[in-house]
Amino acid sequence: MMLTNKAKQQGAKPIAQRKVAETPKLDALIAKRDYVGAITLLEFELQSQRDAHSASGWQHNPTTGEYEWVAGGAQPPRPDASTEEVRRLLWLAYAAFHCGDFKKALDTYAKLEEEHGYADPELHTHAACCLLGLGWYRDADERAARSPPSALQNRLLFHVAHRLNDEAKLMEHHQQLQDTTEDQLSLASIHYLRNHFQEATDIYKRLLLENREYAALNVYVALCYYKLDYYDVSLEILASYLQQHADSAVALNLKACNQFRLYDGKAAEAELAPLVASAPSIEKIEFDLVRHNMVVFRNGERALQVLPALIEVVAEARLNLVIYHMHQNEVEEAYNLLKDLEPTSPQEYILKGVVNLAMGQALDSREHLKVAQQYFQLVGASASECDTIPGRQCMASCFFVLRQFDDVLIYLRSIEAYFPNDEAFLYNFSITRAAAGQTKDAEAGLLQLQQGANGDQFRADYVYNMWLARCFVLNGKSRAAWELYLKLEGSQESFAMLQLLANDCYKVGAFLYSAKAFDTLERLDPNPEYWDGKRGACVGAFQQIVAGRERKETLRDVLSILKNTRNPQVEYLMRLMKKWARENGVTVT
Repeated sequence: MMLTNKAKQQGAKPIAQRKVAETPKLDALIAKRDYVGAITLLEFELQSQRDAHSASGWQHNPTTGEYEWVAGGAQPPRPDASTEEVRRLLWLAYAAFHCGDFKKALDTYAKLEEEHGYADPELHTHAACCLLGLGWYRDADERAARSPPSALQNRLLFHVAHRLNDEAKLMEHHQQLQDTTEDQLSLASIHYLRNHFQEATDIYKRLLLENREYAALNVYVALCYYKLDYYDVSLEILASYLQQHADSAVALNLKACNQFRLYDGKAAEAELAPLVASAPSIEKIEFDLVRHNMVVFRNGERALQVLPALIEVVAEARLNLVIYHMHQNEVEEAYNLLKDLEPTSPQEYILKGVVNLAMGQALDSREHLKVAQQYFQLVGASASECDTIPGRQCMASCFFVLRQFDDVLIYLRSIEAYFPNDEAFLYNFSITRAAAGQTKDAEAGLLQLQQGANGDQFRADYVYNMWLARCFVLNGKSRAAWELYLKLEGSQESFAMLQLLANDCYKVGAFLYSAKAFDTLERLDPNPEYWDGKRGACVGAFQQIVAGRERKETLRDVLSILKNTRNPQVEYLMRLMKKWARENGVTVT
């Protein structure tokens, strides 16, 4: 065979001499944890085997699992597919399980039973493991019971008991655990799932000391430290693992979560670049957990497109979808997602408390408020959470619902240093101070919020404006409160603001502004109570003028306010005030 000059110059070999790429070996793929490659190879070999037999006149019957002669004429010996095909199917189920495709693994085990009559009793345990992975816990429990007792069966039933909240069975299988690596790993995982992170960490560390080659244990330890809020420590432990396995999706995702807690979503997203670079959108990301976390890192972007499908796959997906609805003020949607969920973790208790609190406020429901208060108290008073920041926030919320504002302040002050620039914390702290009578500090905090990034949002908030107006009045700044009302005049909240100013100004003796508020209320709604309030405020303002505590020129404003009411008492009051004005040289016309 002749080569071109260019090929000769480049050192190319004749096609016949080129080395054909070797087919990968199953053992090598399994050793490299390339389970997708193993599945591809096994399915190719299974199909090739059947094609070869079909070409020779034998057709595979999927019902019986046997080969049937279809070519006619003399029948050669029947192919014996059982041994080799069963071996490949067992490896296929193994690879599918470790790839996270539990349904494929389960279907493969079913095929072994139905088509090949595979009757190994251990198959029931393996199939039950697939059912556990699919979340079909009762089916897993029933299937595992059909297999003979073994260490694997006990570990499986241990996990099933936890998922079914069967404490009696959980303890029964716990007592059967041995001091083997597999059993201790299973025990550590249950500790983790039950939020006993320190206990899980202790087991993982001991196993790591005994088995230095088990590098993946570093990821488990790092995950526990992440759950314990030691994000820097978690990152340090992860670093050693990522040096050996830089492409680990689990480790990269955990690193991203640590960065999210320490910094922000942008820093977290950068860590996931190797896993998401080829995906055209969040919905197309291959890994469920990464797809979920990208929504979180991007502050809920594409939440409605991604999270609903992950509710039964990623434990946190339901909770983050609830948080998304709460941020959109879709309280009822959030409540419907949580109403049938029995909380088992502090995060679930807290979220149910927040949602019930929002429902209670929206519906003016004492029942929902009571439920919220109980959830907050359960978390805040628990031994594991009482000294944590979320635990103290819960106790503050509990006392806030109970309207015990001095107690709320005790808890908020204990964590104030951890929220130096948190607007939500400052908002709640300021309102609590106002409710507790510390109106000067409350006013300073509320005004500080106007200078922040969300200042416009606060200026438009009804509750914020009502509390700021009250602080102004109680701090002797009724004019500032009235000017705040004028900015809201004509809005839906302005009527409630007028009622607050009318009554609060009257209480502190700011009678002129109380009279103005009652006057406006009376013109909007001719209620006799508003005339009574206006009359009292006008008389109070006149008394202050007479006593020298108010400028004499203010009398003109008082008379102008009285003119707006058609009531027999008005003439008497105006006549009395004008007489005093003439006697004291005050011009009122």
